[in-house]
Amino acid sequence: MKAACLIVAATMVVALGGCGGGAGIGPGGRDSAGDDRTVKASDINPQPRDKLKDGGTLRWGINEFPAQWNRNHVDGNLAVAASVSNALLPSPFLSDEKAEISVNRDYVLDAKVSDQRPKQVVTYTLNPKAHWSDGRPITWADYQAQWQALNGRDSDYRIVSPTGYQDIEKVARGKDDFEVIVTFVRPFADWKSLFGPLLPAATNRTPEAFNTSWLNKIPVTAGPFKFGGFDQTAKTITLVRDDAWWGERAKLDKIIFRASEQDSLIGAFSNGELDIIDVGPSAPDYARAKATAGAQVRQAAGPDFRHFTFNGSSELLRDRNVRQAIQLGINRQAIAQSDLQGLSWPIALLNNHFFMNTQEGYQDNAGALGVYNPQRARQLLDAAGWKLNGTVRQKNGKTLDLRFVVPSGVQLSKSEGELAQSMLAQIGVKLTIKAVPSDDFFTNYVIPGNFDITPFAYIGTPFPVSSSYGIYVNSADGKTWNANFGRTGSAAIDKAMSRAAQSLDPVQARAATNAADKLIWEEVNVLPLYQRPQMVATKATLANVGARGFYDLRYENIGFMR
Repeated sequence: MKAACLIVAATMVVALGGCGGGAGIGPGGRDSAGDDRTVKASDINPQPRDKLKDGGTLRWGINEFPAQWNRNHVDGNLAVAASVSNALLPSPFLSDEKAEISVNRDYVLDAKVSDQRPKQVVTYTLNPKAHWSDGRPITWADYQAQWQALNGRDSDYRIVSPTGYQDIEKVARGKDDFEVIVTFVRPFADWKSLFGPLLPAATNRTPEAFNTSWLNKIPVTAGPFKFGGFDQTAKTITLVRDDAWWGERAKLDKIIFRASEQDSLIGAFSNGELDIIDVGPSAPDYARAKATAGAQVRQAAGPDFRHFTFNGSSELLRDRNVRQAIQLGINRQAIAQSDLQGLSWPIALLNNHFFMNTQEGYQDNAGALGVYNPQRARQLLDAAGWKLNGTVRQKNGKTLDLRFVVPSGVQLSKSEGELAQSMLAQIGVKLTIKAVPSDDFFTNYVIPGNFDITPFAYIGTPFPVSSSYGIYVNSADGKTWNANFGRTGSAAIDKAMSRAAQSLDPVQARAATNAADKLIWEEVNVLPLYQRPQMVATKATLANVGARGFYDLRYENIGFMR
């Protein structure tokens, strides 16, 4: 997981900071039926640059046309936005397929903990060649402004999460403009998760600039590609090679991202109109993509997981006992089997909100709350005062009728809703499926809390604690929830997550993370389903892109083979 938040992507995914894992199936492992399932850490058709053609246009299908391009803004925390802007913006570090982190030397020559006592100090040596597309150099001032915007002290900045930034005491100039000295108030183990993506100081200096500078525009870049333009009618975003880029010259001339609803993307790919799309865990789309001439479906185990989010601020779900009852009334195994059938992917439930089952630290913390138990669900609803009136429960004249909001064109979400609808009917709960336009799904429904339950996927980073922190952290004022779309939390969860984030001892950090996880299962905010397989359909000749797992794409190396 990357950054301090989760991400949303195809088949509706949010960029997260956290992730979870399945139970007991890892690379080269076996599923419960004993079938061998080799799961790659990354599947991108890696090729050396000299094997690639110079030039060409990559046509990349995406399932949403974002309005907010500031990924540190709560509305911009989307996997789609990341897919585009990772080609354009700086990040101090890169992850490989094993989630091992290294300095991104295009932007940072060195970064290290230069002091631990009395306080943790990190020193960054910036690449003096790095500059913004407006000609300004990338300096310590950009880092300082980003910290000031994201530290959570000014609520007018609509940030995803202050995680990590709130632990910084100051960001100062070192020996020159290209040395950054970051001093922490308290230890922050995942310090490498910070400052990526980095935005220029001018767009971070005031709340207005932060909230609006990137709204329906990409004002400045600093990558192998630069912004070429939007076409709101065709729903395309064009990037072109930046000849002022100081790193290795991008192989492609141009990348055109084309937004369409998920069920249209597979048709466009099959017809040869697109070169790459995220298939998602859809058996029909997977089969259709595999049958496309000259195409491949690249598959990897990423830090991504499918889940249902429960809105604890909803009038019908404010009672934790009711949320627990609904959770117990959902057969996660049946949903996972339905979603993953026909995908050559191990079917294993995810019973942790932070760790994948393949990660060190993973343990099953779900306990009795992770088991399908409709009898217990009925007892909890009875005790909460929701009594059966015919086939549906009522209380104080209100019917227990929950809105299950899904993005239109995503068959997977609709199927999950239909399964949950049938299951919850058995405990006297009505579930009404409401399909909304894909472009509106997050900004008009999930983020403002206009739902009761909703399904999507969180895209993780190599930093399971800090990247997930914002999803589960309690609201300071009871009104501002940022990336916590479930709108529930507690001081105890915050304390355990803070203990994990501050511990420089990985064993202690993992123990604290699992302590937080147990509490989140009781709170019923996010209900994990399963580790989401990364399935990306590409032209067979396309190299250095696909199902990336933890691997950070090097956009300058993406291209077509000779």
